[in-house]
Amino acid sequence: MATEPDPHPPIGHITKGRSVIVGPDEGRSLWQPMPSRGYVDVNLTPDNMPYDTFSSGIQVMPPGGMVREHGHRQNHELVFVYEGTGEVDIDGEVTEFGPGTTILFARNCTHWIKNTGDTDMKMFWVFFPPGLEDWFYAIGRERTPGEDMPEPFDRPDNVEEVMAKMRFLPPRSQG
Repeated sequence: MATEPDPHPPIGHITKGRSVIVGPDEGRSLWQPMPSRGYVDVNLTPDNMPYDTFSSGIQVMPPGGMVREHGHRQNHELVFVYEGTGEVDIDGEVTEFGPGTTILFARNCTHWIKNTGDTDMKMFWVFFPPGLEDWFYAIGRERTPGEDMPEPFDRPDNVEEVMAKMRFLPPRSQG
């Protein structure tokens, strides 16, 4: 007699057909330095799934938080904002946005994102090819879900070296 499949398989595993399930708080979580603050959960990378063409996760940025201006020479970055409001600048053009907004940052364009609201901004990101996770690992500090946000901290001293290694574009003011 055949056994029925478990209707509630464990979270965070590879299923039949190489599909992957990662539940809340199962990804690697990192506090982010100034001016972003908040945290990033890195959920899917080539290290924990059978695919090597992208990585993904979420970023939670408190009011006033900002992803500094930068760009990517070899990657595309897709962001879906599911909570919060803000502004995005792409190559000098600023646009306001709210929940439900999808933003695709193309290669070789500079961009920044700012939380202009009074609540946390929550974004789902996909980076292809993968590599954004390496940036978060290099600049962040390990986070345990549920813990209080630490005091603000700066990026590491070697951030310019990390940006160059990852083929990031510098801000327009430096470019």
